[in-house]
Formats: sequence, structure tokens, C-alpha cells
Amino acid sequence: MSVFSLEERARLRDALVSLAETDERITGAALTGSAAVGREDQWSDIDLALCLASDVDPSLVILDWTDRMYQEHGAVHHVDVLWGAVVFRVFLLANTLQVDVAFWPPAEFGATAPTFQLLFGTANERPMPSAPTAAELIGMAWLYALHARSSIERGRVWQAEYMVSGVRDRVLALACLRHDVPAGEGRGMDSLPPELTTGMTGALVGSLDTVELRRAFRVASQALLIEISQVDTDLARRVAGPLVELAELPPSLAQQQ
Repeated sequence: MSVFSLEERARLRDALVSLAETDERITGAALTGSAAVGREDQWSDIDLALCLASDVDPSLVILDWTDRMYQEHGAVHHVDVLWGAVVFRVFLLANTLQVDVAFWPPAEFGATAPTFQLLFGTANERPMPSAPTAAELIGMAWLYALHARSSIERGRVWQAEYMVSGVRDRVLALACLRHDVPAGEGRGMDSLPPELTTGMTGALVGSLDTVELRRAFRVASQALLIEISQVDTDLARRVAGPLVELAELPPSLAQQQ
């Protein structure tokens, strides 16, 4: 169970919006994330985008807002995520609530996803960021596969688990693209057909035993070949041989592509 209550979250969000409205250094604000599109649940965090006036020092505004979060709202730590000139300051509160406050330059303030609800001010028209392409995901998948094989052979079992999981996650992202659900950050994986995700549970690494690592790697690699064949049969034929060698798959799989 979450420690924070829905009422606490609503009160804090209202307080932050009110602060933005009275802060002369801020010319616009928007709700982002699930609350902006009515999909909030008990685990949702607070996402607020702020447009800074062109004549202010962003660092001073961020510092003032950070001080308030610590002194008035129970923040215990924060981390910055940088996206171009935008600073996403992400706060962890003592009650486990996450609060993301994004500080935007005026020329860039605007929706970068459908989850954007303007509260006041003016938003710029912005192109939506593109989803990862199948080609990018395939390239990263075989790159992870190369390192999975070498990590297993070197006895670097924790690194091997990481690399096998990297293959599996790119396979699932490819499936997300194919089924037209969000492919980034695992957002669409739970919307995939159950028969697909049930089969992919075999690519989960159950232990750091070398035999188990090899088994999960084989499942992930075979699933990768299947997904590649859905995108480009010629590419699947070309990479089948190396994947069969890397993951010790049955040689017949290379012939099937």
C-alpha cells in the first residue's frame, strides 16, 4: 500500500499550482502524466510542467522551488533528469509520493505527449517525439545478445543477467510496436496478448546459475528471431546464423529463417 493518501496528493498538487499562479517568474503551467488524461490511480505521482519567464535565471527559480519542497512538503531527496534545456527535478517525499516539477524555457514549453493539460499561459506547438523504431530495437537486441554470450562465458553472472534481460526487453518492445501499443519504458507490455507474454516468461532469468542463464538466453534469442521475421524476413535470415551460434540454439532455426 502507498503511504500517501489521495487527499494528500490532491492537496499538494493544488498547492503547487497555486504557487505557480502567484510566482511572477512563471508564465505558464500544465499538468502532465496520467492526471492530465484522467488515468490517475492510487499509485500515480504528481507531474507539473512550468514555463519560466524569459528574463529570469532558471537556476534561482529551481532553487526556490526546491527549498519549498524540502521545507514545506516533506522532500527527502531529489534527482534531475535533463532533456535539452528542460530540467525535470524529481522529488522523493517522506510519504513515498513522487513529485516531478519540470522547468521549461518559454520557447520550448508545450506538449511532448498526449498527456498534457494546460492550466494557464500559452503552450507552443511541438512535434511529438518518435517511438523507437524496429530497426533500432533489433540492433540493440543483437548487441545485448553479443554481450550476454561473452558475460556468461566469462562467468560474470550479474552482467550476464543484465544482458539477457536487455535482449528480452527489446523483444517485448518489438512486439509492442507490432501490436500498436507504447513501446517505450515497458508501458505497453501489459497490453500485449497473453499468449505472447506467457511465452516470454521463459526468458526471465530464475537464478545466476550458468545453466539457467543459458536457458533464458536461448528463449530470449529464439523470440528475437521470431520478432525480426515479423519485420524483415531477409534480415531474420541474415542474423539467424549468428544468433544460433551465440545462444546455442538448434541449428535448424537458422534454416527456417
